[in-house]
Amino acid sequence: MRRDTLRLLSWLTSFCVLLNSANVARSADDKAQAKPVDFSHDVVPLLKKHCVGCHSGPDAKGGFSISTRELLLDAGGAKPGNSAESYMIELITSTDPEMRMPPIEKPGLNGDEVAVLKRWIDEGLKWENGFAFGPRTYEPPLLPQRPELPPAVDGRTHPVDRIVDAYFAEHDIARPVVVDDEAFLRRVSLDLTGLLPPPEVRDEFLADQNPEKRTLLVRRLLDDDIAYAEHWLTFWNDLLRNDYSGTGFITGGRKQITNWLYRSLVENKPYDQMVRELLTPVSGAEGFVQGIRWRGNVSAGQRQEIQFAQNVGQALLGINLKCASCHDSFIDRWTLEETYGLAQIYATEQLTLHRCDKPVDRTVGPGWLFPEIGNVDPQAAQPERMKQLAALVTHPDNGRFTRTIVNRLWHRLMGRGIVHPVDAMHTQPWSVDLLDYLAADLLDRGFDLKQALELICTSQTYQAATPPIEHAPDEGSFVFRGPLPRRMTAEQFVDSVWQLTGAAPTQFDAQVVRAVISSDEISGPAEEATLTARWIWSTADAASPGPPGGQQLSLRRTFDLPAVPVRAAAATTCDNEYVLYINGQQVAADTNWESVELVGIQSRLRAGKNEILVVAKNGGSGPNPAGLIFEARIALPVLSGAAPAMVTIASDEQWQWAPQIPDARGRFRDPKPEWQPAVLIAQPQVWASRANPQLQSLLTRATTGEIHMVRASLLKADELMRALGRPNRDQIVTSRPTDLTTLEAIDLANGQRLADAIVSGASSAASRYQGAPDELIDWLYAYALSRRPTKEERTLAIDYLGQMSEPTRVEDVLWSVVMLPEFQLVR
Repeated sequence: MRRDTLRLLSWLTSFCVLLNSANVARSADDKAQAKPVDFSHDVVPLLKKHCVGCHSGPDAKGGFSISTRELLLDAGGAKPGNSAESYMIELITSTDPEMRMPPIEKPGLNGDEVAVLKRWIDEGLKWENGFAFGPRTYEPPLLPQRPELPPAVDGRTHPVDRIVDAYFAEHDIARPVVVDDEAFLRRVSLDLTGLLPPPEVRDEFLADQNPEKRTLLVRRLLDDDIAYAEHWLTFWNDLLRNDYSGTGFITGGRKQITNWLYRSLVENKPYDQMVRELLTPVSGAEGFVQGIRWRGNVSAGQRQEIQFAQNVGQALLGINLKCASCHDSFIDRWTLEETYGLAQIYATEQLTLHRCDKPVDRTVGPGWLFPEIGNVDPQAAQPERMKQLAALVTHPDNGRFTRTIVNRLWHRLMGRGIVHPVDAMHTQPWSVDLLDYLAADLLDRGFDLKQALELICTSQTYQAATPPIEHAPDEGSFVFRGPLPRRMTAEQFVDSVWQLTGAAPTQFDAQVVRAVISSDEISGPAEEATLTARWIWSTADAASPGPPGGQQLSLRRTFDLPAVPVRAAAATTCDNEYVLYINGQQVAADTNWESVELVGIQSRLRAGKNEILVVAKNGGSGPNPAGLIFEARIALPVLSGAAPAMVTIASDEQWQWAPQIPDARGRFRDPKPEWQPAVLIAQPQVWASRANPQLQSLLTRATTGEIHMVRASLLKADELMRALGRPNRDQIVTSRPTDLTTLEAIDLANGQRLADAIVSGASSAASRYQGAPDELIDWLYAYALSRRPTKEERTLAIDYLGQMSEPTRVEDVLWSVVMLPEFQLVR
């Protein structure tokens, strides 16, 4: 009976998660019948045609204004979710000549138009944030602003608190209390690293009497470069449209930026530098500006050049140019010509304007959206135009750039942007001063994103308790009262379950080296494992006089591994250029022999036979030096408690070369390669003094040190992550669904992947705490919820577990805790 009771409680808990969402998604059948009404394209033209002429602006007839959503609601014109009781629908469908709108002497709305308005109201009267019929009432400044800080109140001297306290006073809002240490520890750990704080970390933090311990904790979390990078990789993958599989990858119409992005986060690269490297772009970062080359016939608005304009506008400036890619925007001031002008900066041929996918006899030259701070030279070559654009986007006078990113960070940490939605930066913030202060501070601190996060997280505003919310506020009526509770992302949820269960996989899909490697370490002396790689080519005299310029050849090494590696990295360089394939998949390429590339290859290796293939090319026209050096270090799993066994694969006489060159996927067509032994180069000192120390230092630091739990952000999305809201990233994603859907509830309750993890974790816990159910419960609550169980929770769980002779009972308890809203929310 007790087992059945707990199962029922678990199901009720899962259902509570569903009820805690603000809305429940419609069924799949409902969604299939009709897609949601598009406000910009379906509603705005219709209202302009029939209603705006008389019922907008200060002289709206009869005092009935539809200029904004708020005015429409104030006039009693619509009841969101119920068109049958909406006055607007009554007016436009009336048969009374005295009542019908538009007036009887004007054409009325046809049946299809009425149906659109009914559906729009029934779907919640969605309105583009900041949009108004009539002149705009707010235009954000472009230049950075430096607000004067209000006086500190009650000793709250933190600049964020000073601004927010003044806001609270102005709006007569009681200041929320600060959460206790347990809640703060869990919240900030999940926010900055995406991980639950282990019980021993919780105990240490609670025992710490240092009054500055919260600030020190924030810094310690941000200093964990790997955990920080692998958590925020989710945010940046969404924002920069980067993924490990999906549309375009198989056909070569899309490129990852994963390795460049991962290293940028691990190194905490300044944000302005990141953006310049995206827009110029540097090696490994080209995928952002290139977008996706769609197969078949596509609309003009999906050309790669137009995608470029849309992506730069949305991701970097908080501007929605998708509407203005088809026609002048209905929702803000951007025009079709401005979108094409931005696209023309990237274009290598002249674009013809298309309005609503139909060509018009007009072209525009390259143009920047904010000429107040400068423009690109329309006569310059494309690479120079891109360089000029990068300088304009990151210009210190471009306040839109800094405001956009700090607003995104605030949204991520607090549940709602200072400007909301985050891609509508033309909308008035709820606190202009707060947004301006955060943006100016980011600029002053050299675009250091970690310092921006620290500034927010060390404020008592961030550390405040989440306010009770009865219903979602209408757009335009939002008043800030404190941080909002947020659902874990799919990756946070999966990582947290893996922490509790120990069920994380050992392999991952992202081609990254999970190590901290600073520029000082790369150039400094290498004290560890000696480099064994040698410079090789097809002839010994490759260094002098060298082979002919333009010579290409393939070099390979095959080898067997007894097991799948737990870690593997490769470093290589080639004079002059190379493409590296591991088991038929391209993993690296470079055209500068003076640089050494380090790439993670763990995800490309397998137990059994493996092949490393390098397509090498000499530069120049006449004879000149050419050579390849490569070394991989591969850590294999061993018995518990021992260090991983290391296998080294290095360029030497065991390699082979052939004159044949494979296709773009590393496959050889007829004729088959004529493999011959590779040759050690007789005079490698032409390169060795510069390249060899870099290879040695990079490899040592990449293949030693702690082995971290594989994170969900490094994996392709599976059924569970997709059900929990992870997008496919064919488009830029700046906010994920906040509501739990029926599909998610079903997957949480019945999904095999989650069930397998729970079973594995329960087995381990039962073995570890055999005969001590009280210790198991204390550990589980401390790890999952960062608190001790209440007396009632503890009694119920211990009574149910008994002596844990039935492993399924441990599974039930573990599953019940994971299903708690308290577990799945960051609050």
